[in-house]
Amino acid sequence: MLNISFNFIKKIKKNFFPFYKNKELKFVFNKLQEGFSNDTIAARFVGGCVRKHLSKKDEIDDIDIATILSTEEIKEKFKDTSFKIIETGITHGTITLISKKFKLEITTLRRDIETDGRHAEVKYIDDWQIDSERRDFTINAIYLDINGKVFDPQMGTVDLKNNNVKFIGDPQKRIEEDYLRIIRFLRFKIMYDSKVELSTINAIKQNLDGIKKISKERILIELYKILDLKNFINLNENICLKEIFSLIFPEFENLKRLERLAKICDYAQVNKELLLAVLLIDKKNNQEYFAHKYNVSNNIKENLHIFAKNLILIKANKDFFKKDLKKNIYLNDKNHLINLNILNFVINEKLKFKDFSETLKRILQSKKQKLPVDGKYLMDNGMKQGSQIGRVLKKIEEEWIKNNFKISDDQMKEIIRLHSN
Repeated sequence: MLNISFNFIKKIKKNFFPFYKNKELKFVFNKLQEGFSNDTIAARFVGGCVRKHLSKKDEIDDIDIATILSTEEIKEKFKDTSFKIIETGITHGTITLISKKFKLEITTLRRDIETDGRHAEVKYIDDWQIDSERRDFTINAIYLDINGKVFDPQMGTVDLKNNNVKFIGDPQKRIEEDYLRIIRFLRFKIMYDSKVELSTINAIKQNLDGIKKISKERILIELYKILDLKNFINLNENICLKEIFSLIFPEFENLKRLERLAKICDYAQVNKELLLAVLLIDKKNNQEYFAHKYNVSNNIKENLHIFAKNLILIKANKDFFKKDLKKNIYLNDKNHLINLNILNFVINEKLKFKDFSETLKRILQSKKQKLPVDGKYLMDNGMKQGSQIGRVLKKIEEEWIKNNFKISDDQMKEIIRLHSN
């Protein structure tokens, strides 16, 4: 029997069935092209989807389309179709079309007339060359038509081939147009692991104060994208990128920990929650300052709090990952314990790899216990349905955990008797 890997099949699909051959996308382009001669190209793909398609490195998760049509013309063309129309950024010429399969952002070609580092006053145009000049990096100014033909006015394909991330034109001017481009530049540089030109470093340093004008939400979105990069764990190997990252995010004082994390990353999936814990948790409770400064989600705030609390428990209790492991897996979840073991190893430089691997083995071999009783059992033993059932279940659970996950039927009935009204 022929054994074909899933990755091999994905590679075949990318090569022989590129994204632009999708029937739904062809329908969109045909609608946009209606009313124009074949000599006029009404729309092209642009940005991340083109970059990812040409590099064949990443999955295409967003699709941007540039067009010579106005937003009103776009809405008119798709008003009687199955697409949902959302006026995402209509003041800047962007309409979003949503179907079951795709989310498409369609933006009218434009030229930035005036910018303040956050917002831009724009003029709509029909010139593809001029539209390309207002974009951030050469690798994001590559256009692709529905037939797969590349239009590359900024020579972005050459830079993409060489893993070179380069501002279009003067870096100083591009940054002053939108200060978020400093963080986006950092993200792409880490992604492609490329060197930084001195002129770009100087332009970034001169404009760092401009980041204060950017909303915390936009900064946090870019930071999370950086933390999701496979190469981020090797940040310390690139002195320039590490310096830029530290200047933008001074809260991350523990970047050196990435070196210990890199030693064990093959043994676990490193996600942004774990990275935040690795880089932030310290004696100064830096994670709390970060959570407040960037107004992070309650979920991430809670995860950081639990990590910090359990690290204190580990320090105080040598049996946390030994005799008390069964209890801690029940109370915290096995995946959390795996990440906690990683975090403990990375932070505590006295721990040896052998300590980490033995603890990981114990966690993986342990099974999460299941409470041997539920609300039905309580009602079968005389309790009435209501809020007291939850309270009695909690008492039984506490006793069960206390007795190393053992409890007799008589013990449970006695708890029911004592706590029933």
